[in-house]
Amino acid sequence: MSEGVSHRYPQAQIDAVYRVIRERRDMRHFLPDPVAPDLLERLLQAAHHGPSVGFMQPWRFIRIRSQALRQQIHTLVEQERIATARALDQREDEFMRLKVEGIRECGEVLVAALMDQRETHIFGRRTLPQMDLASLSCALQNMWLAARAEGLGMGWVSLFEPAALAQLLHLPEGAEPVAVLCLGHVPAFYDKPMLEQEQWATRQRLEDLVFEDRWPVQGASQA
Repeated sequence: MSEGVSHRYPQAQIDAVYRVIRERRDMRHFLPDPVAPDLLERLLQAAHHGPSVGFMQPWRFIRIRSQALRQQIHTLVEQERIATARALDQREDEFMRLKVEGIRECGEVLVAALMDQRETHIFGRRTLPQMDLASLSCALQNMWLAARAEGLGMGWVSLFEPAALAQLLHLPEGAEPVAVLCLGHVPAFYDKPMLEQEQWATRQRLEDLVFEDRWPVQGASQA
């Protein structure tokens, strides 16, 4: 170790960080128990402390309190679920057997959206305008990890038509819904990601995704 003050956390805290990363799950099965208000506040604060390009903080959260509105959101998701299944062709029946959301069962439903008037923020976005979405994604990862540490499950639902959800929630022009978040207590956390458990897909090997110096040409040596 170099001389001077160590900025390293104690090992137990480091282990906890890696553990929550490893055990985070995209949850679809929930209990109806309510989420305590102070706990919800902590999770939203965790999201709000996420990094953002140019410190633009593009995240906006809409808490869905109305049961009727929950049902309308569920209907939008169900419509897209069927459309996605049809687009999958040979895997349609397999996809339809998957549980893809817990909107009607979970304790809290939040919609995460990108702010309006984002075009005014060009710091870090002039050539990569999608950094607003990357920033929101960082906020959601913060919330996801905090939820897992608190013993709550969270599911990110992206099966919806953005324009229809934006209209339903009266989003201003330029704002865009990105995720329907199911949040709440769960009967258990999945041992593996659910899509891996259901044999929909498997985790790729890290060594196949890390390159050196350049993108390798298929079949050619990197030497």
